[in-house]
Amino acid sequence: MGVDIATRVRKKTKKPSLYRVLLLNDDFTPQEFVVAILQSIFHKSAEDAYRIMMHVHVNNVGECGVYPFEVAETKVMQVMDTAQKNQHPLQCVMEKK
Repeated sequence: MGVDIATRVRKKTKKPSLYRVLLLNDDFTPQEFVVAILQSIFHKSAEDAYRIMMHVHVNNVGECGVYPFEVAETKVMQVMDTAQKNQHPLQCVMEKK
């Protein structure tokens, strides 16, 4: 009578892909609104929110954060919904890092 030895094969878990959430500059959305978005949705301090807003203003695009796909997608939708409800043309996109 033989003894079978059970062996386990451990699968390496793959880290989820990360996505950059970006704000796009426009000439109509008030800077104060952009700062408020950065503070409320992305939980940035007043100083960081102002710095990111100015970066977007000068460079036409700025990174709000880097997140797993589902989180990034949710944040993009929150920004777009909030902007639309407040009648601002602010655009937010995500790209794979």
